[in-house]
Amino acid sequence: MDKRDYYEVLGVSKTASQDEIKSAFRKLAKKYHPDVSKEPDAAEKFKEAQEAYAVLSDENKRKQYDQFGHSAFTNASGGFSGFEGFDFGSMSDIFEDILGGMGFGFGGSTSRRSSSRRARGNDVLYHMTITFDEAVHGCKKDINLDITEECPECDGKGGFNSKTCPDCHGSGTITAEQRTMFGTFLTKTTCPRCKGKGTTFDKTCTKCSGTGQVKKNKTITITVPAGVDDENRIRLSGKGEAGTNGGPAGDLYIEFTVKEHELYQRVEDDIYIELPINIPDAVLGCKKEVPTIYGKVDLTIPAGTQSGSKLKLKGKGIENVVDHRKGDMYVVIKVIIPTKLTKEEKKLFENLKDTMKEDKGILAKIRKFLNN
Repeated sequence: MDKRDYYEVLGVSKTASQDEIKSAFRKLAKKYHPDVSKEPDAAEKFKEAQEAYAVLSDENKRKQYDQFGHSAFTNASGGFSGFEGFDFGSMSDIFEDILGGMGFGFGGSTSRRSSSRRARGNDVLYHMTITFDEAVHGCKKDINLDITEECPECDGKGGFNSKTCPDCHGSGTITAEQRTMFGTFLTKTTCPRCKGKGTTFDKTCTKCSGTGQVKKNKTITITVPAGVDDENRIRLSGKGEAGTNGGPAGDLYIEFTVKEHELYQRVEDDIYIELPINIPDAVLGCKKEVPTIYGKVDLTIPAGTQSGSKLKLKGKGIENVVDHRKGDMYVVIKVIIPTKLTKEEKKLFENLKDTMKEDKGILAKIRKFLNN
């Protein structure tokens, strides 16, 4: 019987990447593995997928197959020799995924994920809300957390006077061999006596109930650096959850939310503030006292300043949290147009109007446009 195209078998294109090929085989292996599938032709389909993956997962064999097809892997008698020299151990991670939940290991492999190995503790994320001034100048804040720590009674071991588990002999698993037409499988289950640790104790720690960890409420003082902004994070190394089996503790991350200020608007390290002035001040110029985050300053407003103009106060912005350079402060001028006038004010504006010079250039262009 003619063999199906290997790309067709795996359901991938001829330009598929190695990751795509592996993913396709993983799906087929999970579907048709004889120890999992109940379909009547599962064994044949599984062997077919194995054969296709054996070739396409090997770059050299894939090139030969692309050039010569199936004939690249048939010997003189017409038999398939594509698996020659192929290490099925390269599939071990795939079969671990397929059979791991059933307690199988592929091809007699004795590798396991030991529950007694050192493992780093989990990181902790804490959300902190601070005021605008606290963010700008920095501060110290106390936070209260329930953190998992290493049990002080048993030093995180879970018990006292440890010894090798008599049931699993320190391996953490109970193993039984199963032979099938597809190879030798090892049925592995977690040792019920030591729960996979490989050791037992003469006495279980009562404080942590054998887990090696306890919950503790802690108050931690946080130094908020000057210049932090919304969604900035700082890391406190080793202040997270305790590790297991002597592993290091995780980290504590503080993420900031900064409240809005009633006057200032922040854009990165720059600050913007709106300053209202009346028409005479805008026309004639003036000096105004302006509040900055470092104190009051006198700002000179030039004559003829237009509404919306921005005047810069260099170095009066926020200190950058990384390089400590200070941003700038921008004063945005808003010229206030009165909506109600007294009789005297109205008369003054009418007299002023008569003396004001019009921009004849602009007016001429407007009249020309209107007359067209």
